[in-house]
Amino acid sequence: MLDQYALGWILASVLALVALFRLVPRRKSEGGPSESQKSIVTSDGESGSADSNADVIIVGAGVAGAALAYTLGKEGRRVHVIERDLAEPDRIVGELLQPGGYLKLIELGLEDCVEEIDAQRVFGYALFKDGRNTCLSYPLEKFHSDVSGRSFHNGRFIQRMREKAASLNNVRLEQGTVTSLVEEKGAIRGVQYKTKDGEVDVPSCFVGLVLENCQLPYANHGHVILGEPSPILFYPISSTEVRCLVDVPGQKVPSISSGDMANYLKSVVVSQ
Repeated sequence: MLDQYALGWILASVLALVALFRLVPRRKSEGGPSESQKSIVTSDGESGSADSNADVIIVGAGVAGAALAYTLGKEGRRVHVIERDLAEPDRIVGELLQPGGYLKLIELGLEDCVEEIDAQRVFGYALFKDGRNTCLSYPLEKFHSDVSGRSFHNGRFIQRMREKAASLNNVRLEQGTVTSLVEEKGAIRGVQYKTKDGEVDVPSCFVGLVLENCQLPYANHGHVILGEPSPILFYPISSTEVRCLVDVPGQKVPSISSGDMANYLKSVVVSQ
């Protein structure tokens, strides 16, 4: 017969395995990320659900897309932006903003997008040739002292502009790849696009119940039922309540309203 220390180690190992089972994501057997197909149409289109409508659909959240989304969003339009990759870009182009570009940022209310990215002020160019050099300054005399060029990491600037656009409640920024256009009566009304649901597959869902005034066999202990098809956990969460966690296989939880959940608990869980 196992002594209490060995039994304690076994139970601790079981709890650790159950925790890891839930915390460590498992990839699909086929290896690739899962994708889902979506479509969105503008509000004057005749297809698509109301909750997927937008006044304007913008494909791409670079400098132009993010600036346009913010500008239209400020006007009160519902804007849906679809960007292929929302990770910070790693590019060596678009890293120097001329003074005219900074003036346009001010006009659009986006001048703070060059802040907090360690951007450097630029006042002109120095030219070198055949041992000679000269300095050409921007003609900024008639402008405010803050007006100048700015040089920065392109990716940081892009991310700041995306954040600025997404800060508006009526602007939705989503990662996805547009696959086709939605046409109605000869007019383009929207797009179809794919989104990545993630690199992992969700093999099951935890269902939580609260049992009131339930006395567990061992006070102040977590209880693990090594049932089929998966473990069932019980542990106190207050002096009068016990949490029961049931791991339900599959990505769809049985319906509570239809009685499927009650039937599952009675036929599969209670019997064990």
